[in-house]
Amino acid sequence: MPIVKYPRARDPLYYEWDRKAQKCGLRHTVYAVYGDQYTGEWLNNLKHGKGTQIWKSTGAIYSGDWKFGKQDGYGSYSIPDPVTKEYRKVYTGWWKNGKKTGQGVSFYPNGERYEGEWSNGMRSGWGRMYYQAGSSYEGQWEVDQPNGQGMLLLPNGNRYEGGWKDGKKHGPGRYFYMDKGQLLEGTWAEDVAKCGVLVDFERDKAPAPPQYPIPEIELDDPAGVLAEAKALLDDSDN
Repeated sequence: MPIVKYPRARDPLYYEWDRKAQKCGLRHTVYAVYGDQYTGEWLNNLKHGKGTQIWKSTGAIYSGDWKFGKQDGYGSYSIPDPVTKEYRKVYTGWWKNGKKTGQGVSFYPNGERYEGEWSNGMRSGWGRMYYQAGSSYEGQWEVDQPNGQGMLLLPNGNRYEGGWKDGKKHGPGRYFYMDKGQLLEGTWAEDVAKCGVLVDFERDKAPAPPQYPIPEIELDDPAGVLAEAKALLDDSDN
């Protein structure tokens, strides 16, 4: 009986093409169909490890750690200046699942800067913000706003220490008027002092104190006043 040889079975060619297309390990620049480009490490066809991504639509660049296709770890994000076209750093710090999370520094177009903690892409935790006008805030943040306890320092040296809510002074606090040598201690609600006590504070060091100091309230006979008040209360009970 003659021996018949059959050709060896082979997988379709597209199986081989698909295997070669799978990205794993270090690769040179890979271009997406919409123009974005990535240079770095891959795992199972996802950006994973160290790498640099450039977005065609904005020109933005992220360089740092990746995990399963998203920014995760330490990295920096920069965008080109619309006029000079030079790259300006926007954020450098820690990321998780594609969003700023952990310690990081953010640089704003008007020169302002935030240094501190982030959560889910927003300022949350403890941080320090430097504002364009020269003031600064250091304290607790939540959902991108000062919330909790913090201190606002103004360019003239005046400062507020106390509670904050949704970016406004709220709750017990103290306002130091260093230019006048006075201290207001009281309670705030939505940035407005509702009640408090104003006293002189380091008046001799103030550059522009008021003409007259705040008079102190003194009781001639505190013990006698208290005794009289107690007697009135006792009479009202009877």
